[in-house]
Amino acid sequence: MKEQGKIFAGFAIFILIMCVVYGLWSHEPAGTTALFLAFGLCAFIAFYLGFTARRVDLGAGDDPEAEVADDAGEMGFFAPHSWQPLSLAIGGALAFLGVIFDWWLMFWAAPIILIGLYGWVFEFYRGENQNQ
Repeated sequence: MKEQGKIFAGFAIFILIMCVVYGLWSHEPAGTTALFLAFGLCAFIAFYLGFTARRVDLGAGDDPEAEVADDAGEMGFFAPHSWQPLSLAIGGALAFLGVIFDWWLMFWAAPIILIGLYGWVFEFYRGENQNQ
């Protein structure tokens, strides 16, 4: 993870330089803002990967002497299938349609979003995926 953090830090620095050059050259605020936001996203990812790399063991990607087979095996726990993201997407789409058409659509969007969020947070506490 440490190497990936360095890669994203390099992306962030490159995008920041391009943001400054683009902003000074074009005087166009929308593109400059988009590049600055892309810099922020790369910086967030670089920080997260660097912060996480200090708390976990080194992976095979961080060892220059590692073989491909060193990275085999279980990589961690991944959630099984879930319907909750679909509920959140429908609620989010209704919420954005409420911004476009009228705010009364939030009356239906908010409960759908809350149900999807509640279900996603607590999906491992009930049903077939319940932890023993």
